[in-house]
Amino acid sequence: MRLQQPRFKLLALALAATVTGVTAGAAVANAAAAGCQVTYAVGSQWAGGFTGNVGITNLGDPLTSWTVRWSFTAGQTVTQAWNAGVTQSGGAVTAVNTTWNGALATNGSASFGFNGSWTTTNPAPTSFTLNGVICTGTTTPPSTPPATATPTPTTTTPPSTPQQRTVRVYWLKPSDVAFDQRWPDGIANVMREAQRYYRQELGKTFTLNNQVVEVVNGDHVKSWYENTPNGDERYWWSVFNMQQELMRKLSLRAPDSRWINVGLISAEGPGAGGGGGGGWVILCQHDADGAAGVNGPMNRWYGGMVHELGHALGLPDSTSTDGTPMSASFYSYPDTHFNQSQKTGILNGPYGSFLS
Repeated sequence: MRLQQPRFKLLALALAATVTGVTAGAAVANAAAAGCQVTYAVGSQWAGGFTGNVGITNLGDPLTSWTVRWSFTAGQTVTQAWNAGVTQSGGAVTAVNTTWNGALATNGSASFGFNGSWTTTNPAPTSFTLNGVICTGTTTPPSTPPATATPTPTTTTPPSTPQQRTVRVYWLKPSDVAFDQRWPDGIANVMREAQRYYRQELGKTFTLNNQVVEVVNGDHVKSWYENTPNGDERYWWSVFNMQQELMRKLSLRAPDSRWINVGLISAEGPGAGGGGGGGWVILCQHDADGAAGVNGPMNRWYGGMVHELGHALGLPDSTSTDGTPMSASFYSYPDTHFNQSQKTGILNGPYGSFLS
């Protein structure tokens, strides 16, 4: 993202073009076969502690990386792990492959273990997912497109259309970019921090959906988004190409009176950036990577999202570095604050009624 006065005008013009130039329609599904089986066993247990062993078998198409997720229901906590990187938030546990055991062929297996703590009881988890697919011991076959149709990757969306007057968040993954759970998880964490900040500043904030990030499998390889012209400046190509694809696949509008929309794409290109305006935030790879924790200190990405959401909610850039997040002061996040005029502008703006 960058600070510039013409951004708002350019973004608005491009949004209008996407409405008139794209016909909404359903994509042809062409998903890979997916399926998995998980074994979970307590190898040993003692007062207040235990050792857990997890085995995964990929029943679907080959994978280049894997993420296993489950939830503990009785307050158990993972304290140490091996053969996987394990993190925990509340009862939700996420295990990600190491650098040497990420590839899983069809019927290929991997295993990892951990030490944990428990209090009153230590029940086994009842459900596991592998790369977002619930492990049932069976496979979901790929759908077969018509012989004359061009295969189009699927879009991973929530089980039902998200509630209106909320913020919908998308990570568009080009077809040649491997899935990595750190990206949707990291983007979700950035959005939650921005949500907290807006409540701190305004006394009310926007609503996120239960599935914070919708993972959208792109129609094209990364270089297509980066090198296909879209807009007067190359700065916008990746994000405008992403936005138009999101609008087509998900029947979105610009502006959209139903949701505030935030899109990030794992593509960039020379001089690429992003921006916000008209109820949209559109950001490229360096923001997505930053959210995932692989591109420098997190305060930069927290502040950047607060800044671009301000544009989406109707605020212009500040004319000087004035200590507010609508100026370069967002780099000093969290030591930056909206002034009263900006607070009034958000609350009385086109999406002020979305905040509660």
